[in-house]
Amino acid sequence: MRVLIVEDHRELALTVATGLRRDGMAVDLAFDGEEAMEQATVHDYDVIVLDRDLPRLHGDEVCRALSRHGCRARLLMLTAASTLEDRVEGLDLGADDYLAKPFAFAELTARIRALARRAQPAVPPVLVHSDLTLAPAERLARRGGRRLELSPKELAVLELLLAARGAVVSAEELLERAWDRSADPFTNTVKVTVSRLRRKLGDPPLIETVPHAGYRI
Repeated sequence: MRVLIVEDHRELALTVATGLRRDGMAVDLAFDGEEAMEQATVHDYDVIVLDRDLPRLHGDEVCRALSRHGCRARLLMLTAASTLEDRVEGLDLGADDYLAKPFAFAELTARIRALARRAQPAVPPVLVHSDLTLAPAERLARRGGRRLELSPKELAVLELLLAARGAVVSAEELLERAWDRSADPFTNTVKVTVSRLRRKLGDPPLIETVPHAGYRI
């Protein structure tokens, strides 16, 4: 899952990003509204966490613009204002959810995952293929009842492959969705991660390489 955090309070943004990365998410940061618009139009995010009171371009304008242009990402709006009127106004702007500051990190994570599950097509909370199960929110994968010790990136790649329901997922899409913008697109990072994941999944093999196309389960 790839998330964009838009927050002008740098310490808060970095703290949230660190926590989400520990939960296996790929996270990019933007510190003002104009930077948020630039990144949201270049990268394919699953969820955008958008602070409402932003410099350069207000969060309301960012929300309106993304909704107007059919942005695929789900929008979670953050604000220090927590009245009913504020929540209604935020949702009316096009946000999918609304969270008041201060917030508990566990609630933020749960809301992000809930929004990601509402993507099109909807992704169930537990993904199953043959004797393999994955519960992304719990970061728990099992095969044949045996728990698999997977790294955050291996979990992210496995989630994307299972969510594709048998469709081929290209290496470019895996890199875009499971890594942040600091990843080098010319490295063999995806190939190495898939190779490690194959070994951990064991036999019989589940991940198929489709020549010149990508991977599928």
